[in-house]
Amino acid sequence: MSTGEGLTVDEGIRTLLMLMPRLVGRAKRMPIPEPLRSLDLAPRHLSLLAYLLFDGPLSVNELAGRLEVAPTTVSLMVGELSRKGVVDRHEDDADRRRTIVSIAEANRASVDAWLARGAQAWRTALEPLTHEQREMFVETLRTYEREAAAEHGDA
Repeated sequence: MSTGEGLTVDEGIRTLLMLMPRLVGRAKRMPIPEPLRSLDLAPRHLSLLAYLLFDGPLSVNELAGRLEVAPTTVSLMVGELSRKGVVDRHEDDADRRRTIVSIAEANRASVDAWLARGAQAWRTALEPLTHEQREMFVETLRTYEREAAAEHGDA
């Protein structure tokens, strides 16, 4: 039962257990723009492309750090996306050992369209919150993801 102070922990858990499958289902149903449909892009690609869209060109190591995977994993993903023409990669002029990755200009509008609806929904949800509330919300989701992964041995 709810107290006069808001949701109890159990009420919050029940609400989120009902809400999370709907959120995941909705994210999976985000339509992929026509120019990208034949490329067999997966959610792991969406995360990589989101970083490139919002943060601009990044090195393979920077992407690996942000995606929390090994640089070799990112190199494989970048190679796959490069062969499909979704991203461009080139040597860093300042350090020839570094590979810089960016969204291919021909696909930038399609990638932006793919991410725009979700980004706008998050903007609507997060804008009314204070800086501290946003940090708490994001950290709460990170903790949930970390604990759910540990529960299944995916840590």
